[in-house]
Amino acid sequence: MPAAGVLALFGPTAVGKTDVAITLAERMRARGERPVAVSADALQVYVGMETLTGTPGAEQRARLEHRLIGIRPLDARFSVAEYADLAHGEIDGLLAAGAAPIVVGGTGLYLRAALAELALRPPPRPGVRERWEAELLARGPEALHEQLARDAPWAARTIDPHDRHRIVRSLELLEQGALIPPPGPNRLWTTDTRHPTRLVGLIRGRDELYARIDARVDAMVAAGAIDEVRRADASGASPTARVALGFEELLRGDIEAMKQRTRRYARRQLTWMRKLPDVELVDIAGREPEEIAADIDSPPA
Repeated sequence: MPAAGVLALFGPTAVGKTDVAITLAERMRARGERPVAVSADALQVYVGMETLTGTPGAEQRARLEHRLIGIRPLDARFSVAEYADLAHGEIDGLLAAGAAPIVVGGTGLYLRAALAELALRPPPRPGVRERWEAELLARGPEALHEQLARDAPWAARTIDPHDRHRIVRSLELLEQGALIPPPGPNRLWTTDTRHPTRLVGLIRGRDELYARIDARVDAMVAAGAIDEVRRADASGASPTARVALGFEELLRGDIEAMKQRTRRYARRQLTWMRKLPDVELVDIAGREPEEIAADIDSPPA
């Protein structure tokens, strides 16, 4: 990792990012460094959905300090612009204090927001989002996705037909004339980061990853995720909190639908990650966190 730089660990959901980050941090502390994780996850910012979002638990946080998790109540909206300001402040402060930030996450847009300057699209005009959200409730996400596919096929191709938040956001941008075709395949990434950055992408074979996702969903349900989602719904969870993987599915009690949606999301994460320039892909299949951390800690010359 470059001097006074940032290490970023990216990977699809359930790949094992947290265990690798913790083990790597222990190696760094052993030689006198002070590693601190900065979360690049769009949903772990919320208090009250820790089981559903796979937020690191108390034991994990005791082994590696985590920033930007559990910082907003469930009824609060949260934007990537707000996250970018917070992440930049955390990373800049850690570097200034001589600490070693490890940005950990699987949300591509939030990863870029943490590491680079992000050209953000305009907020919706008053009433526009509320109108599209009413349309969403009345017609359903699939119907709105079909409308988006007719009017902006380049945008619809990158959005899951059940991704309520991104469908509404795209339609409101389209209405405002701010949804334009992307300039290229790497529009969510740039090599022009704010600090010297080493980007490591963790991967597993697709079959193994899907099996881990299914097991993780089962573990979440066993740990009370359905009751957690019902409480969040009853407490008035915001639209940005409700986009969490499995939120709507578990409200309906449809565990298999949650597994399917999560697998689709992981597939998109893997596709996006493999297109990133300058990413170091590390296959962690069948390997223990200690071996993986040692490889990352001692990159090839």
